Amino acid sequence: MRAVDTNVLVRLIVRDDPRQTAAAESFIAPGAWISTLALAEMSWVLASVYDFTPKTIAIAIDMLLDHQNLVIQDSDTVAAALELFRSKPVLGFSDCLMLNLARRTGHLHLGTFDRHLSRAEGAEKL
Repeated sequence: MRAVDTNVLVRLIVRDDPRQTAAAESFIAPGAWISTLALAEMSWVLASVYDFTPKTIAIAIDMLLDHQNLVIQDSDTVAAALELFRSKPVLGFSDCLMLNLARRTGHLHLGTFDRHLSRAEGAEKL
């Protein structure tokens, strides 16, 4: 199965370039894989470049999780991260994903200097 880069995901969500959107849709039509890294980068791009709110970022990630042609790496972990992100959007999706990846692999506590992240269960402020 082929994989997609962050910019392909952004085109699928934002749809701001018709040519690139069509190319992205054509590329994923037979199926494609999304890494957790690409999802984390996508959430950052949507927030910082396109001014997406946490709610619209969550909707975008949900759309990708439910997409019939896409397979997301560690989809259960991504879904858990999305649940945490929805309840604590101040954390940002990337931090929620990082914490849930650490949790899934049994590597807790997650050390951080981030005051918001350090309040999440499984994180520890250094």
